Amino acid sequence: MLSDEHFTVDGTLLEAWASQKSFRPVDAVGKDKDDQEPKPPAARWDENHPTVNYRGEKRSNHTHCSSTHPEAMLARKGRGKEAKLSYHGHLMTENRNGLVVNTCLTTAYGSAEPHAGLLMAEPLPGRGRVTLGADKGYDQREFIEELRQMGITPHVAQNQRGRRSRVDQRTTRHSGYEISQRKRKRIEEVFGWMKTVGMLRQVRHRGLERVGWVFTLAAATYNLVRMRKLMPRCA
Repeated sequence: MLSDEHFTVDGTLLEAWASQKSFRPVDAVGKDKDDQEPKPPAARWDENHPTVNYRGEKRSNHTHCSSTHPEAMLARKGRGKEAKLSYHGHLMTENRNGLVVNTCLTTAYGSAEPHAGLLMAEPLPGRGRVTLGADKGYDQREFIEELRQMGITPHVAQNQRGRRSRVDQRTTRHSGYEISQRKRKRIEEVFGWMKTVGMLRQVRHRGLERVGWVFTLAAATYNLVRMRKLMPRCA
């Protein structure tokens, strides 16, 4: 059922089971209640009244950390979207039937997707030329060059917004590139199933190791459901 030549990689944010109130200055996380330094009125943490006013306070992953999910990071899905404490889940699927062949979970930092994509691309099998499809977020020089050094053809969507794409006509002129662009969109079906049926829209575990285990389990379960539909029914 698996293709050994054509693959797709993508990532998605998984919301952590952590409140915005737990996202506190790094020097305050882990301190005892009596040892905490007083905070400005605009960002005061009141244990008796959990309402916290963050107005006027700049919060980032460099200065703040969740007291309940230290490995969760503040991230947003796109411009204008609300930033939430999240993990970053990554999948690699094959293009024949859309089955998951590899998973990876990382913290939600800016370059998580291309870094995880390269990590999952290293053990790819294949007797011939292997292709790897991805969206515009992977159109980066380091990612493209690393894939070519591995002997993998980068079928990455071109990002030409105010810049020149790293994927040139040597790749896009082939019919296989267009096929990969159509096939790569099927990976969104896997993410959709994992977040709804697999109940991973907001994870219920803490830490990369546990959340990664649940993420991989949900991907394996999706494969079982998918394979059941692909196998011919007995008469």
